[in-house]
Order: sequence, then C-alpha cells, then structure tokens
Amino acid sequence: MPYLQPKGGWIELICGSMFSGKTEELIRRVRRAKIARQQVQVFKPKIDNRYAAAHVASHDGLQFEAENIEEARQILDRLRPDTTVVAIDEAQFLDWTVADVARLLADRGLRVIITGLDLDFRGEPFGPMPLLMAEAEMVDKLHAICVMCGAPASRTQRLINGQPANYSDPVIMVGASEVYEARCRDCHQVPGRPQSLGERVTSNE
Repeated sequence: MPYLQPKGGWIELICGSMFSGKTEELIRRVRRAKIARQQVQVFKPKIDNRYAAAHVASHDGLQFEAENIEEARQILDRLRPDTTVVAIDEAQFLDWTVADVARLLADRGLRVIITGLDLDFRGEPFGPMPLLMAEAEMVDKLHAICVMCGAPASRTQRLINGQPANYSDPVIMVGASEVYEARCRDCHQVPGRPQSLGERVTSNE
C-alpha cells in the first residue's frame, strides 16, 4: 500500500543488487500512478544508456518514458507545475544533491520514487544511496538470485574477461549481464580489497 500522510509528500526508495527487479518495481508503481490519473515525471541519469536513451528499462524489457539528466538539480528545473509523482531511476549515478532534491520535492507534497544500487561492485555503499535510505519514509531492499549457489543475492559481481574485477578498478562502469552477475555475500569476490577492521585486529593479536 502507498505511504499516506495528511500533506501527501514522501520518499520511497527501492534498492538492492543488479538483477533484483528495482526498475521493474519502479515501472509498476509509476504505471499504477498513471492509472490513478496522477501526473508523473520519470528521470534517469544520462550515463545509463544500456537499453533505451529516452526510457527507463528493466532487464526483462519493460520500459517507461523518461527524461535524461546529468545533475540532480535539473529535476527541479524541468518539474512541471501539475506533477504529483516524481520517479528517479539509478540514483547511485547522480551527484549527492539528489537527496536534497528528493527532500525538497517531498516537502512540497510530491510522492518521490527512487531506485538505485545500495552497494557498488566492491560491496561498499554506493554514492548518495545511504543518504537517500536515511531520508526515505519507505525503503524496500530487493534481492536477486546468486548465480553461483542459488541463495538470495545482495551483491553485484563485476567481471573482467570472466574474472572478478579488482578493488582498484573504477567504481562506475555501466553494463549489464555481460559485465555483472548477482551474487550472495559468500560468493561475492573482490580481489585486492583492503582488510576489514576485524581482520586487522585479529592479525595484531
């Protein structure tokens, strides 16, 4: 059920690994909003050109028309006066002010639906996603299926020539199944990842 409060503004965040159905869920919600005759605008980072330049698209082919942006503040510049629902796909690719933009829209009484990867290929918080998770009234964390063992997958495995990418590789590299796999914590591999605090403490004992 939608989150409801007297003034109507709130933020919904849909997060998880790649192939967990985040964009599919965003499309489902905006389609329902359209059926309810609400005025919807959908935005996506220009860098995400994997499937369609002018649409948000799920891995299984669902699409919905969207506007490309390079910075989060462009959402405010392009917002139509009658818009009541704003959806933002792949928010991890946007600058950190996306959290401020989402807050401002919600404070104005708009429903804001956002998707994004909560963790990058290293298994670390991705860009502005932690801020959005803290700001949102609703957070849905979706899981894919680990391609190695079949367990619920919460991580995104990057592959270079079929091998796990090194920790020192660039964080942002747009791609789909030819570059990424969904994996669980146990099957996720990041060669070169620094030791955790716990490992450092253990090694010094």
